[in-house]
Amino acid sequence: MTIRMLKTLIAVAEHGTFSAAADSVFITHAAVSQQMKALEEEWNLALFDRSKRTPELTSLGAAIVAKAREVVHAYDNLVPSVTCGDWLNGELTLGAVPTTLTGLVPSSVGMLKREHADLHVRVVPGLATDLISQVERGALDAAIVTRPHVVQAKHAWRDIAVEPLVLLASVESESEDPVYLLETNPFIRYSRQAIVGGIIEDWLQKHGIKVSESMELGNLESIGSMVLANLGVSIVPRSCVSAPNPLPVRWISLGPSAPTRQLSLVSRADSVKVRVFEALHERLQRAVTVGSFSPVHQFGKPN
Repeated sequence: MTIRMLKTLIAVAEHGTFSAAADSVFITHAAVSQQMKALEEEWNLALFDRSKRTPELTSLGAAIVAKAREVVHAYDNLVPSVTCGDWLNGELTLGAVPTTLTGLVPSSVGMLKREHADLHVRVVPGLATDLISQVERGALDAAIVTRPHVVQAKHAWRDIAVEPLVLLASVESESEDPVYLLETNPFIRYSRQAIVGGIIEDWLQKHGIKVSESMELGNLESIGSMVLANLGVSIVPRSCVSAPNPLPVRWISLGPSAPTRQLSLVSRADSVKVRVFEALHERLQRAVTVGSFSPVHQFGKPN
């Protein structure tokens, strides 16, 4: 057994087939098959049910994968754990919810890269629930997400900003009453698969506001474009860092009872990359203080 074999086993579990796993770990399908057979022979265990066209993990195989993740995580953090994770270099794999990708993420990561050129940051977009799951299993180092109501002790949370949810309406809208606009216009819903989508739905139900749903989207830019075209109204987070060239739409307060979302940086509590997370968190807070992302003002003109 080698660490490479364990990483291949984990890849099979995550990607579902030997072929997809082979692509992810940059070896051939045949090599994946050989490694899996070698593990089964060494441990004298049936890791896969090969009676089906596509081999599937047995219940025992799934349990082995869970332990394999722990072993690989410990191996990958062997040297950083000795050096106390005190090096701002190498790679940081960062997840981020879509609403942060045009303002908060480029602003803060740009600051971090400008001050620590040897640190490579790979950004992975996704919904909060999935990103938290990827952090938990070690596929991501950290993620910028909407903080859920219930958090687990195995996660470390660093709060970034509280963002109010507001009504997004066309400039052609004449009323300032958010409830009236919601009940008399098609409603462009923020995806209910996102945590913030659930917050919006809870607020609508709590206040008995009935909407006529016309579409459900998971991207703030696409929602804004639909609103700009006067195809309806929406409820979205008011970004803590505004993007360059915002769309010409109206942002209307939902009033004193307006819902909010807590934007946070989540990582594993046992991660040794504490220094990197703290450095990133400091830049995230700095970006929020500035409040807007302007590449020319923040980083200067390109050479």
